[in-house]
Amino acid sequence: MTQLQTYAVRKIGSHRGSPRLWLEGREPAKGGFLPGTRFNIRTDSERALLVLEAVEDGVRIVSGKQRGDGQIPVIDINSKDLLAMFESIEAVRVVVQSGRISILPMASEVRARERLVRLKQKLARGEPLRTGSVSSGAGILDRAAHEGLELAGVRAKLAFANEIREDCLEHMCKVNPIVDRDTVTLTAPMQELAFDEWAMSQLPKVDILIGGIACSGASRAGRAKRGAGHTESHPEVGHLVVAFLAIIAKVNPIAVVLENVPTWATSASMCILRNQLRDLGYEVHETIVRSAEWNVLEHRERLCVVAVTRGVSFSFEALERPAPMERRFSEVMDHVELDAECWSEMRYLKDKRERDAEKGSNFKMTVLTPASTSVPCLNKTLWKRQSTGAFVAHPVNPDLLRLPTVNEHARCKGVWPDMVENVGLTFGHEILGQSVTVPPFLSVFKLLGFALQACARQTANAFQPLLPPRLMAA
Repeated sequence: MTQLQTYAVRKIGSHRGSPRLWLEGREPAKGGFLPGTRFNIRTDSERALLVLEAVEDGVRIVSGKQRGDGQIPVIDINSKDLLAMFESIEAVRVVVQSGRISILPMASEVRARERLVRLKQKLARGEPLRTGSVSSGAGILDRAAHEGLELAGVRAKLAFANEIREDCLEHMCKVNPIVDRDTVTLTAPMQELAFDEWAMSQLPKVDILIGGIACSGASRAGRAKRGAGHTESHPEVGHLVVAFLAIIAKVNPIAVVLENVPTWATSASMCILRNQLRDLGYEVHETIVRSAEWNVLEHRERLCVVAVTRGVSFSFEALERPAPMERRFSEVMDHVELDAECWSEMRYLKDKRERDAEKGSNFKMTVLTPASTSVPCLNKTLWKRQSTGAFVAHPVNPDLLRLPTVNEHARCKGVWPDMVENVGLTFGHEILGQSVTVPPFLSVFKLLGFALQACARQTANAFQPLLPPRLMAA
């Protein structure tokens, strides 16, 4: 194996109507291309690879240019024929080894082209697209992804799911129909997985990566609890965008879909994600999904990010919404006996509400009745009976309240009932509270499915593969 001497990114210029690549100085010299050295140029159009090889009987000669007391080598490639394979590419990699200089497209360009080719081939063969999931929870967003894609006529198969909580992943495997015997489960912190070289080497490439990075650092409740400070200062989840990007780089998806709290849109993490995805060859689209626009009882708002490989046409402007209709809490209510143990005066919460009001604080509970036309954001700590939580009024005794049941919580979000069948109060509210409202994301993935199909139908010439170059080959 020939040792790497230098690696550089160089722009392709233009001279007299032809593309031009100019190399001089230390880089060619490191490979032994000194003034007067003879060399040949070999092209490999299939791999978009141009190789300069130093040989005694080469037909080309390295030029020299005076600099100071000596000469430096100059290699000037100004040829439409030789550089035609780099048409529409602004910059290339220059890899210098002993006696050889390899010129090839940027790694991001090769990876992006590979994604497009893979998409076209899979859809042409009728194969399902592979999805991967991080911060999966119980896989509610992932199931919405698969069903939304199916609405667009695109089948999907879950390749892997990563979740730090074992109980959530076990529940996902037990009840979520998108999990099959081939799904790889990764019960580990995302940041541990992302930098485990062996584990990452085992992950397959996927076509869509789905993520719901923990929002504790960006949510209003989380920031209020920790006081002033930026999102990234959260010691447990503030840095997870780094791990998320590392996983994206490894599995090389055609599209990335992320959901988070709306305030994450202005975080440093989102700025990093947005810019790095751009440099990896993606176009990033963002919107705030308002569940009320899909007639969902829980009026939850979420940031939705869809990053697609350049070449895929996607726009949230085409996102479908149903005709508006009024909903009432009575539609989702369970029958609860009037003398059930769950009813309580919640006296300590009512007393706290009065104390907060006296202090001018805006903390207060939401009391739901059958006539309520909306439900506030139901979070994962709903089971704790918090002072800012949602409670259901007793139909007869105005002094009594209860928590929404797990099934009521699921219906308020549009979550499938089999996802919370026979679960306890605490676990049920936790997996639902950290999930999404389903109907908006069905629409998002349906739209993405149509966009991927339209991209794959483009002419074959637009998807010529750039095969990995064999830089070390003789």
